[in-house]
Parts: sequence; C-alpha cells; structure tokens
Amino acid sequence: MSDVPRTGAQLAGAQPAGALAADVNDWLLSFDGFDPASESHREALCTLGNGYMATRGALSEAVADPDVHYPGTYCAGLYNRLGSDVAGRHVTNESMVNLPNWLPLTVCINDGPWLGTDGMELDEHRVELDMTRGVLVRTSVVVDPAGRRLRLTQRRFVSMRDTHVAAMSTTLTPEGFSGRISVRSALDGRVRNSGVRRYADLPDDHLTGHRSHHEDDEVMCLHVRTNQSQVLVSQAAHTRVFVDDTPVGVPPVRLTDPDGGPTGAWVGQQFDLDVTDGQQVRIEKVVWLFTSRDGGSGEPATEACSWALATTHDFEALQTRHVVAWRHLWEHVDIGVGADGVVGRYVHLHLFHVLQTMSPVSVFADAGVPARGLHGEAYRGHVFWDEVFVLPFLSLRLPQIARSALMYRYRRLDMARRLAAEEGFTGAMFPWQSGSNGREETQTMHLNPVSGRWLPDASHLQRHVNAAIAYNVWHYYQATADTGFLTSYGGELMLEIARFWASAATYNHALDRYEIRGVMGPDEYHQAYPGGPPGIDNNAYTNIMAVWCVCRAFEVLEVLPPAAGRELRDRIGLTRTELDHWGEVSRKMRVCFHDGVISQFEGFDDLAELDWDHYRQRYGDISRLDRILEAEGDSTDRYKLTKQADVMMLFYLLSAEELSAILRRLGYDYDTELIPATIAYYGPRTAHGSTLSRVVHAWIHARANRTESWRLFCEALHSDVNDIQGGTTAEGIHLGAMAGTIDLLQRCYTGLELTHDLLRLNPVVPDELAPMEFAVRYRTHLVHLRFDGSTTTVRMDNDEGGPIVVEVAGVCHDLAPGHTLTFD
Repeated sequence: MSDVPRTGAQLAGAQPAGALAADVNDWLLSFDGFDPASESHREALCTLGNGYMATRGALSEAVADPDVHYPGTYCAGLYNRLGSDVAGRHVTNESMVNLPNWLPLTVCINDGPWLGTDGMELDEHRVELDMTRGVLVRTSVVVDPAGRRLRLTQRRFVSMRDTHVAAMSTTLTPEGFSGRISVRSALDGRVRNSGVRRYADLPDDHLTGHRSHHEDDEVMCLHVRTNQSQVLVSQAAHTRVFVDDTPVGVPPVRLTDPDGGPTGAWVGQQFDLDVTDGQQVRIEKVVWLFTSRDGGSGEPATEACSWALATTHDFEALQTRHVVAWRHLWEHVDIGVGADGVVGRYVHLHLFHVLQTMSPVSVFADAGVPARGLHGEAYRGHVFWDEVFVLPFLSLRLPQIARSALMYRYRRLDMARRLAAEEGFTGAMFPWQSGSNGREETQTMHLNPVSGRWLPDASHLQRHVNAAIAYNVWHYYQATADTGFLTSYGGELMLEIARFWASAATYNHALDRYEIRGVMGPDEYHQAYPGGPPGIDNNAYTNIMAVWCVCRAFEVLEVLPPAAGRELRDRIGLTRTELDHWGEVSRKMRVCFHDGVISQFEGFDDLAELDWDHYRQRYGDISRLDRILEAEGDSTDRYKLTKQADVMMLFYLLSAEELSAILRRLGYDYDTELIPATIAYYGPRTAHGSTLSRVVHAWIHARANRTESWRLFCEALHSDVNDIQGGTTAEGIHLGAMAGTIDLLQRCYTGLELTHDLLRLNPVVPDELAPMEFAVRYRTHLVHLRFDGSTTTVRMDNDEGGPIVVEVAGVCHDLAPGHTLTFD
C-alpha cells in the first residue's frame, strides 16, 4: 500500500529528501497509510512507556522483519551479556534485552489468511499517538482475498499509574458481510535482539528457560530467564471478548508452541465468533509484566499470574487511571509557546518521550539515562553522558527523577573506583558506556557499515563522562538545596571525581603545568594522533571541566555542615595534603591555544584542513565523515574537523563568567573576543555527526547570532521526526537531543541560571516563541515564568517557604511567596 501523507507545518526551511510524512497536530502525531520503508521509524516514534517498561509502536499482527517491523519491549536497567569472536578477538557485549512480545493479536475471516500474512491487505490505515493521554490509536480496514471488509480500531497504553500494566483494546466491525471471524491473541517469547543491522553478526539470543501455560480460559502466562544475568521475566495476559458489549461465554481454543522457537516460548488463545454486518467485537487484553529485579514484589511468575487472576480487568478503568497520571505529569512539565504553535507541538513530542523514559515510575528503578531511551536497541541500551542534556531539565521540574538517576551513578561508585585503580588512578573513573553494574561496556571493535570492516574502538578514553556526572550533581543541588543528598551521596561522588582528575593530571616540569594525556574529547573523530597510539593530549574541554570539578569539590566542603564534611572526608580518607595538591592542579592545568582560539587539543593546529566542498559535492550527507574517510583508506585523525561540539561544550555548560574565572585562575589572559573567535573557528569545521551537536550550537549562538541559533534549534527539534540522520531513529530516539531542545527553551533562551543561591534570568527569547511560559520548582517553591517579548513576569505560589532572590538584568530582587515581579 502507498503512503498517504497528511499536510504538516514546516519548522524552518525545507525538509530533507525522504523525510517522513508526519502530521504533528497540537498533541497528536499521526501517520496515514501503510509504508513498509517507514514502519520501523514510526514504531520508534510511537513507542509507549512508563519509565519501568516500554513497547515500540509495532502493529499487533507484526512479526520481526529487518526490512519492515520490529516489535520490542524493554525494561529499564535489564541487561544481559553475550560473548563472540570479532575480527580475531573475543569480545563481550552487554545489551538491554528485548523481552517477550505481549502485543500479538491477529484476525482472519471465514478461515482465510491471517492479518499480517499474504492475502490480507490494509485498504485504510491510520495510526495516531495521543500525547495528552499516552494512548496509541490505530484504525484500519482489513480486506481479505474475497473482498470482505473488516474495520479494526485499537487503543493501546503502557500505564503511567500501574507500573507493571500494559493494555490493548481492539474493536472489530464487519462492513458489508456476515460470517465467522477468528481472533488469535498470544504472548511470544521467540524474540531476539535483532533491531540493529550493524549487530547482525553478533549473538542476539538472550532468553532461555521458556515456560508457558494457561491459568484458565482468560489468563495465559509466559516465563523466561536471561541466559547470563539470570533475570527472571514473567508476563500474564488476561483476555476478554465482548460482542456488542456483552461478554462472550464460549471458551477459547488454547494454543501452544507453533512451529519455530523453543518449547514453551509461545502461548495463545483463539476465539471463533459468528458475527453479522455492523456487529462489534471487542477484545480487551491486559498484560502484567514482572521481573526478579523488581522491588516490592515476589517471584515474578507468581506475581504476574496472581495479578492477572485477581485484579479487576476493566480496560476503561485502567486507562482512566493512566490518563489521570499523564494529566498530572503535563501539569508539572509543559511549556507554553506562542507563534504558530508548531514548535509547541514538537516540544510536546520531545517531552512525551523523555517522560516515558524518565518518569515518576522510574524513581523506583535502578536505571540510568539510556542514550536512545527505551525505544530501541541502538548503543545496546547503554548509558553514556547524555544525562548532562537530560537531568538539568528534570532537576527544575521533577527533581525526584533527577535524584534517582544520580543514585544510579552512586550505586556504581565502587565500580568506578575499581576502574580508576585498574588504570593506575585514584578516585572514581566512571565508564564511557555503563549498563548493569557500572563496568566499562564500551565495545573494543565497531563496524563501519560503509567499508564493511571491523575496526578498533578507543572511545572508552572519553573520561569526560566524569564531568557530566559532577555537573548534574551540582546543578541538582543548586536547584533543590537538597543538603541531605549532598551529604549522603552527591558530595562523595563529586569528591571522588575530583580525586580522579587530580590523579589523572601529570606534572610537566618544563612548563610548570599539569596535563591530562591519552584521552578522547566529545568530538570522537580524533581517537589518536595520525599514526599514533590511542588517545590525544590536553583536550581543552576535558582539562577545563576537570578544573571546574575540583573547584566545585572545594565548594561542596564549604556548604556541607561542618560535622557532615568531617565525616565525609574521614569516610573517603581525604587528607589536607591531598586537598593542597588539588588546589595546585586547579591553578596549573594546561590549556592550549592557537590563532587566538582555544585549541581542541594539543597539536590540533598542526592537522590538515579538509576540503569540505569536495566531500559535500561527492557524498551529500557528510555527517559521518569518519566512516567515509575510513572507507577511502583515510582517517579523520588527520584533519581539523569535529564530529560534534567539543570545545563548544564549554560554552554550553559554563557561562562566560565561569569560563573566564577558570582561565584566570589558571593564569591565562582572558580576552572578551576569545569565545566569539573560538565559535567562529570551529563552527565551519563541525560535521554535526550527532543530534546533540545542533543543540549545543543553537545554545551558544543564542545571543550573538539569533538567526543561526533558531535555525539549529529547529533542525534539532525535528531531527527524530524527520530522521535527519537517515535511519538511526528506527533504532531508538535520541533522548539527549530531545531533552536538549526542551532545555534550550527552559534555560538558554530565558538565560535561567542557578548560582550563588539565586535564580538568575537574562532572557533573549526569540520572537517566534513569545509569549512563552512555564513553571519551575526552585528549592521547594513553584515559580511561574512568563516571557512575552517586552516583559518578563516572575510569580511564586503562595506557600509556607521564605523568599527567594531573583536576579534580572544584573539587579537582585526578593520574591516572597504569593508575590509577582514584572520587568520591562
């Protein structure tokens, strides 16, 4: 069937060739027609989740097909490791596990072919993602070989109120015929992790111990176990059938083990019903999912089956509870923007997917911030540094979620200490890629799909993940004044990270400077000097953020109550001699410069210039220059180019005031032209090979080049909807970029900073956004902000707390509960 696109408003300029035809209408993302080439992309965008689990938006009759569909269900933090031989090496990869598919529900007419197989067609087809309610609605007209038409309407949700519940209601209506229809519902454990083509040569069978049974005529159960991590997973489905709202009393046919897959890996029910033209058949399928990682529950099989047998199973009641939970969430996080509303609609989509990954439900899960959400298997579900783009937004809206994500890091602090010790350092060295227990999960080999070659991967040298963790701890504290967290957890994280940086810095006697050698910066296009061993020296972002971390560690010791500070120092064995060394490192760290700009790393200015026009003319999309050049026998290591923001990250995380203070502390002259000159130098040399890059560049251009900032913001805003990286969204949304676009509105364009116990505003809100309004939670207070282009209004709810200090345009004002400040 051909795709029938709906008209959608453009954000900025033309969409890229092959852009997905999508209509984002207020709170609705919709797709018309069935397009096999776009289905996997749509499935990622239509994923439903609650922070504990998520299910991709695959059709209920779909089976895994690398060219069309990929059903996937994932639980936050549930991983499994498998080993394999790659390019002469034995490697182990840990993956977020694709769990049994609870969706299967298909239909046939008069014993004909089943929907999802040859012979059944979709004459009409529409899928709508309702973001206000967290409900996916699918409407289709199914046509069998005899021309009989059956209308199918389906609603689906993963409950934001009932952690372990997912549900689907399907209504079937014959149009122009009477006869027999058969409905088959199942739980399918014959799944594998096959959602990313690059991993096709690696093992993907994570499940074993399949066992299934029928509890009664309405409840069927499926149980599996991961084959390395030994996590038990159980699903129980309660299925009820109604004809014209009357329950059907005929028991279903119980089905087990079709051809293919291990014994016990599939269990199903078949309902055979005689219907007349226009008569409605409704199938309600409610599923409970439990794992042995869950807190507050017992053995998963017992839990899942007992809930399915004992709970009231009314679909509408469960959906109402779910919708109420979403309504409350939107009250906490929504951002209202003016203009034509298009930006607001895309912002809702990004907020929606952030909240499906990091929600109040996920507060109770031991899980980090996966770079691709719970929406697919790219990066194997690992946790990178993307939390530095996600948690600042959450700390000001739903701080309990940000705290939970930081606790994921704290629980793995001992492993980070171990990783540091194994490399000869002290303190804590967090891994570039983290999964179940915090060990380094970064692959040692990666596949270049352009050349087809497996290549060594040194990206584990990105030590700057430590800075991202420290930044988020400090930002959370500034937003919440949660001294208890800082005393018990956050302070220890920051001190051990500072300890690592001090030990990683080596003293250069000739320069009287400390240096950090053998690392990788955020750029990722430079793993080594041309022809040299892995690692580069004195990456500016890494070195400056190391100094920032040490300075904030000193500040932690100042803000903690004296007794708590002494206890913390005693607990980690922090001595005065060590603190003195930290101080020296924080005043003598080396930063390299050339031509009046900050050098990305030592020797960057010695590299060759790339002929950008040549490669753009030859390849068009050159966002993955590393793959293009390697396929030509060349390397990005030889050139003055960056995959994404590297030096520019300094201007994203630090204000000009903070950066200049650090450089002066280090004894470097600070010229006000340094930042604009550095931006002008690296901008044209950036390939934007990551969706995060546009977020950073939009941020740093917000004040000096507002037109460019708006252009980049718009590109980042529709990057996943239009899949601007050509197929990557199908493997999982880009969570950091989605949260980053929201944070551009919340902090960048408003100039919102949390510093020195005050809330600072310095707005440069684009005309296209005005009026813009939202509320932030600052140190227990709910503070409402409105920016309408000519005025800024700050209002605080009438609570029992004391006043806060608000700085606008450099002038400080006291704002008491129940009061409002208005500024021209």
